[in-house]
Amino acid sequence: MTHTDFAWAALGGDPALVSRISAVAREGVLPSRLPVRGMARACVAVCALAGAELTAGRTGGKVPEVRVDDGAVATAFHSERHLRVDGSEPVNFAPLSRFWRTADGWVRTHANYPHHQKRLLGALGVPEDRGSLTEVLAEVFAERPAIEVEETVYAAGGLAIALRTPGQWAAHPQGRAIAAHPLVARERLDTAPVRPLAPLAGDPLLPAAGVRVLDLTRVIAGPVATRTLALLGADVLRIDSPRLPEIDDQHADMDFGKRSATLDLAARGDHTAFEELLAEADVVVTGYRPGALDRFGLSPRALAERRPGLVVAQLSAWGDYGPWSGRRGFDSLVQVATGIAEIEGSAERPGALPAQALDHGTGYLLAAAVLRSLTEQTREGGTRLVRLALARTAAWLVDGPAHRDEEPADASYEPGSWLAETDSDLGRLRYARSPVSFADGPPDWARPPGRWGTDPARWA
Repeated sequence: MTHTDFAWAALGGDPALVSRISAVAREGVLPSRLPVRGMARACVAVCALAGAELTAGRTGGKVPEVRVDDGAVATAFHSERHLRVDGSEPVNFAPLSRFWRTADGWVRTHANYPHHQKRLLGALGVPEDRGSLTEVLAEVFAERPAIEVEETVYAAGGLAIALRTPGQWAAHPQGRAIAAHPLVARERLDTAPVRPLAPLAGDPLLPAAGVRVLDLTRVIAGPVATRTLALLGADVLRIDSPRLPEIDDQHADMDFGKRSATLDLAARGDHTAFEELLAEADVVVTGYRPGALDRFGLSPRALAERRPGLVVAQLSAWGDYGPWSGRRGFDSLVQVATGIAEIEGSAERPGALPAQALDHGTGYLLAAAVLRSLTEQTREGGTRLVRLALARTAAWLVDGPAHRDEEPADASYEPGSWLAETDSDLGRLRYARSPVSFADGPPDWARPPGRWGTDPARWA
């Protein structure tokens, strides 16, 4: 079974439709000891196929052919690295987001956001104004065991993960919990009636046209999913707390095709505005820790009660099960916990995948799950729930199909073919075009990102 077959089966798709996919293999794409190229290609392929399937359902025609090019995939999986704003290169990792040697191994920290850096330093008793923080922290880490650092920083709300081998992770309670769950968890929550989508016509064909998506996600994986839904025609409205501003470069890269508004869900007026949006939404996508939004009435069942027939898509780092279900996490940290950093490293130092492939791959799988849920809802009704986790995608990469999809390359790779430029309110943007492609589908996003949080909180 190929990675594509496995992923499409995990989405509940008709196996006969996989024959609609063709691929262009390219040399030198996403080089890794693990089968990253095959995994990345599969995630994009099934996303495009789910869009093509929904297109066929709305046109009454045949499922369009899907073509996935390794060059487009690799360029998109590096989108945050290829971004330029008025010629300026983004900073993808802050100075304190890195590997550190400990008394007995290694840890990796994540401190890209100011509040995460503050919690990291507070947990370790290091004042923010203490000289060279990198040198000071290196001394602190060198004196402490990796697991002790992990637990101390976590208890303070920060982010640090001890390096583990694949075997250590497989024996860990969270590793065992993840292995017991499917790549894509799919559930029908009720017997809500079918909510038909209007017939589709036009050029290009936009399978998600007329679909309203509330986007409550941050940091690559969730935004990749929702910008893909925007590419395919959805009206995507990103909602953030005004107290959690986004990093400018991440917004510039991840919010193509969307609009961006801020609402404080703890404030009565803003919560009312959100409920008005929900009353007309078709999809809600969340990317916070499991349960973090429940106090605002955003658990899947609470949403289903207020908006029957909704598609609810949830993304997390560690899954909504096991002892780590309530922990924060990011791609780089999941790689360290699950043994990927050990596999990709050397005897001297841990390594990393050639891209933030867990984020990007899970993002395309999440978009595919939403598109397949829309197809199922229009056929059978029901409020639909899909859940994905970065750590489960990691398990698929490490322990997945024996067939590695690493056939000989058809052509060489140069990313420039899949880069484009456009003017925007943020400046002149160079960006990676979407790799999601099917016959007569959209070649690019309809609009660049605007300024973060400045759009009105209402549907277009």
